Amino acid sequence: MDVGTLRWFFFWCTFLNFLILGGFFLGFAFAGDKLFHFHRKWFALDRDAFDTVMYFFMGIYKILILVFGFVPWIALLIAG
Repeated sequence: MDVGTLRWFFFWCTFLNFLILGGFFLGFAFAGDKLFHFHRKWFALDRDAFDTVMYFFMGIYKILILVFGFVPWIALLIAG
């Protein structure tokens, strides 16, 4: 596999993961009550705990996207 193919792979991985993150954010921002009531069926969480868990998940997901997608893409752009 050549560097150009890897570059495009990491670019599209990063792009698609940020689209997923954006969709999750929009769903949480505009349908947070529905998501809360949907998850409340299985988990005994109050609204503050639910918001904290979702915010934590979005932060961890963003960090993982940056570490495993964006940084390798930038490194491949620099390398060549």
